Amino acid sequence: MSHIIFLHGASSSGKTSIARQLQAKVGFPYWHISIDHLRDSGVLPMERFRNGDFDWANERDKFFAGFHASLKAYADAGNNLIVEHILEKDEWLTHLKEILKGHDIFFTGIHCPPDILTEREITRGDRPLGSALKDFYHIHLNKTYDLELDSTESIESNVELIILALKAKYRKLNFT
Repeated sequence: MSHIIFLHGASSSGKTSIARQLQAKVGFPYWHISIDHLRDSGVLPMERFRNGDFDWANERDKFFAGFHASLKAYADAGNNLIVEHILEKDEWLTHLKEILKGHDIFFTGIHCPPDILTEREITRGDRPLGSALKDFYHIHLNKTYDLELDSTESIESNVELIILALKAKYRKLNFT
């Protein structure tokens, strides 16, 4: 059984910073996986989507179906994962719970106030303005988490909270 630390939060909420620090501190090898990695590495033909050669709306559902299936494949192969994701659709959570049965998922909600999300989004400059706020208003609705974090707190303290919660949940494993 693989362990999956699932970081769920709005765009620009701090998931990547937390994931990187967590991966560096946790006492087992964890793959850090996000959609941004696929976008930024060139896996997705982003320039062709941007210039209109391809229509993202036509490809989006296939992309997410493949991304979700890849998480199952990585976990089924025995890899521990730190997954960053924005569950834009409730069906995605239902589907992920189903396909990842047999693996232990530590579901973590990453919260950030709307003014900070907007500020971070503007600073990043790589997201459509307003996407973080759009996420903010709906992605956490009807979600139950193992742990909820405020990303305005320090990355170090949030990572420590995750590690402490993991230690409490998996008393037999040494996470640091």
